[in-house]
Amino acid sequence: MSEIEAAIRENHPALITYITAGDPSLEDTKAYVEALDRGGADLIELGLPFSEPIAEGPTIQAAINRALDAGTTPEGFFELVDDLETEAPLLVMTYYNMLLQYGPSEAQRASDSRAVEPRDKPDVRPFVERAAEVGLSGLIVPDLPAEEADPLRTACDDHGLDLVFIVAPTTEGERLDRIMSQVSGFAYVQARLGTTGARADVSNATHDSLTRLEQYDVPKAVGFGVSEGDHAAEIIEAGADGVIVGSALVDLIAEHGEGDAPAADALEAKAAELKRGARRGGGVDVPEPEQP
Repeated sequence: MSEIEAAIRENHPALITYITAGDPSLEDTKAYVEALDRGGADLIELGLPFSEPIAEGPTIQAAINRALDAGTTPEGFFELVDDLETEAPLLVMTYYNMLLQYGPSEAQRASDSRAVEPRDKPDVRPFVERAAEVGLSGLIVPDLPAEEADPLRTACDDHGLDLVFIVAPTTEGERLDRIMSQVSGFAYVQARLGTTGARADVSNATHDSLTRLEQYDVPKAVGFGVSEGDHAAEIIEAGADGVIVGSALVDLIAEHGEGDAPAADALEAKAAELKRGARRGGGVDVPEPEQP
């Protein structure tokens, strides 16, 4: 069992959180990740900023733009991850072009006797190798079709990383079977059609998707629109093994602006609220925190 799957099964029902690395700075991100870890996140996704994030709604697109404006680079991202110490395993969420274009610079090639010869074509292996080196446990690549995932699946297997796929509400039949044959760690169940973003309710598509996935022996976590503890409870009651929350957390970061302390406190409290909700949905009697 992988580190990611174990984190979900052993902490069931699991809370999976997402924030964009570098928003508003990599230094702030470090404090935010540690706050989510304290708050009860069982897995933490870190978004590596990409200029064309097709799966993201306005909230996360804005965070990505702020991170890019702050100068966040893939190597800066990897250095951040290397510096983090968390109980929760870490995943990177980014787009396939970032993997293909990553590789050692000419200066690194010249100074490193182990460096490979320049590549004839883009290759995902340098990215996966670096991800494993800094301690990431898995990857989520929203724009990678399962039918084209063999090179990345092989690289992840070779370096002990999970490869998580997103399952849309409309995915079924042979395509669903193909995705589920490639997925590891957990299946990311898309709660509704469209892009990411906090919502006021849980989509009915969530229940249908979880029923459709019951036959597959891999943890299922639901994301896209989850923002409240009550949402988390409903999703777990519907049969999910975990909930994924991103935009609601990114909103908190934007609301508090630059400076790590107030945002970190808000993120820790929100993570704790969401974890309590998930546990209620799993039948655990969880007392509300005492008011100061």
